[in-house]
Amino acid sequence: MSAASDEQKTRSEGHSGQPAGGDPRLDALVDRLPPRLANTVDYLLQPSSRWVRIPSGALLVVGGVLSFLPVLGVWMLPLGLALLAEDVPALRASRSKVFDWIERRKPHWLDPAASKDDRS
Repeated sequence: MSAASDEQKTRSEGHSGQPAGGDPRLDALVDRLPPRLANTVDYLLQPSSRWVRIPSGALLVVGGVLSFLPVLGVWMLPLGLALLAEDVPALRASRSKVFDWIERRKPHWLDPAASKDDRS
């Protein structure tokens, strides 16, 4: 594990010692993101960022629904739902099912040794 990823893990764990998203599979996916985007997602997953996370998630869901318009895209819908899942228990169960599917079908996505350049 590199020093940069150690620093990112320490920052995302915060003071409680628990991963920011509460699920190590979510943290494994966030670690594969480019550093700037990973820092933003880590910030949004912090418990203290709830009042930023909820409106951001809702706006991303609306943007995903309006994906037929220019600039907006379908990619916004799952990202918005993932952010909202931190605060809505009904969505948390669905997020867990998606992570189970990823573990079965795309386990290399959760492998910390996998290259960030591998986008398959």
